[in-house]
Amino acid sequence: MSLRARLTLLFTTLLGGILLLFGVTIYLFVNYLLINQIDEKLVQTFEEIRNNMQVESARDMEVIKLPSLDLVESVYALAWDRHGQLISSNIPGFLGPFDSLGWQSPVPIFHDVYIDEVHLRVLSVPLEVGGHLIGKLQLASSLAVVDATLGALVPVLLVGAIISMAVAGLVGWLSTRRALAPLKAVTQTALQITRADDLSRRISYQGSPDDEVGQLIHAFNQTLGRLENLFNTQRRFLADVGHELRTPLTVIKGNVDLMRHMGSSDEESLGGIDTEVDRLTRLVGDLLLLAQAESGKLPLDRRVVELDTLVLEGLQQMRVLARDRLQLRLGDIDQVLVCGDQDRLKQVLVNLIGNAINYTPSGGEVIVGLGKVGNQAKLTVHDTGPGIPPGDLPHVFERFYRGEKSRTRSRDGKGFGLGLSIAYWIVRNHGGRIEVDSKEGLGTTFVVWLPLAVGDCVS
Repeated sequence: MSLRARLTLLFTTLLGGILLLFGVTIYLFVNYLLINQIDEKLVQTFEEIRNNMQVESARDMEVIKLPSLDLVESVYALAWDRHGQLISSNIPGFLGPFDSLGWQSPVPIFHDVYIDEVHLRVLSVPLEVGGHLIGKLQLASSLAVVDATLGALVPVLLVGAIISMAVAGLVGWLSTRRALAPLKAVTQTALQITRADDLSRRISYQGSPDDEVGQLIHAFNQTLGRLENLFNTQRRFLADVGHELRTPLTVIKGNVDLMRHMGSSDEESLGGIDTEVDRLTRLVGDLLLLAQAESGKLPLDRRVVELDTLVLEGLQQMRVLARDRLQLRLGDIDQVLVCGDQDRLKQVLVNLIGNAINYTPSGGEVIVGLGKVGNQAKLTVHDTGPGIPPGDLPHVFERFYRGEKSRTRSRDGKGFGLGLSIAYWIVRNHGGRIEVDSKEGLGTTFVVWLPLAVGDCVS
């Protein structure tokens, strides 16, 4: 059963239940009103009889003298003395009583009875004087009008309920069709996207964006946007990997062909093959590391790390790369302890310093600083290179991303555009964050924030 049919059935069933409850309430209320009117008429008749009744004593016995019982039209009356002898009646030939159980009751009581298929409402009242029982009186009124009224009311309520449910079902069917039309559009769009592999499509919605359907379509469009970005990123990634692999493989194949043609090994060719194999090994290692980091399964050997010592070691190691081409110096530094993997944190430092050296022209300067801000360590790497264009800044931590103008492939040909991505994910897995600030022509500053060590580290 479709959702539309289920909603219509639910709506109709709920309305039917409400109408049933309403009908029963109306039936009982009308029955109560009609019966109450008859009861009031019977009580009023009894009051008239009692007010006009005379009791005389004769030979130590009370004698009841009742007025004419033809007081109220359609009210039948029977009266008995205390010995149970019928002394008055307005129904010739009927000896009664109307209600045997009520006749025996010591208190006034109402009962519904059937006499020869005639439905009567009977009031049974003991007649007392001075607390002594002197007789009994029963008044009865026909309930034919009540039964006829209720009998006519039942089909009216049933027909009304059936018509109301039919109208409600039709309205529910049409309204749910209109309400669920956007969901049908979502389904059709999803199928079209599946068939055409076009993630750029979006679903339009004319209703309120704050209702349930509007929120669903907004979430669906957001999902499509994320899927499109992921798909494009994956496509670029595959293209970049293919490009990065093609160069070393071409060099290796060229050197192998050259040696095959020469018929002997060549040290220069072997050296080129060895260099390119190392390059491929680094690329595969970096990709594996990124995959582990992005899946949250990056292995970390957490210990208390003296970050200031690590900075000094990294600077000493990177001076070989800087040589005399630019100045690599230490800025302000403080003693800082963090909890993390020493080798991974050193990899972050080396990547950032190496990146700064590669993109800083001759005569420039790279400054590394370390300090504390609150409960966090602040590591900065600043260079005086050409800077990063504003359009490139949001993408600097993406895999294989290189700016088109200023920050291109490293001069030694060893860069793959993975260093910043690796640094980003290592810092993230240490509970920190990495930021970049750059202005064209003024240089670039990378800032790494890491939480300070508190107590012993738990691996």
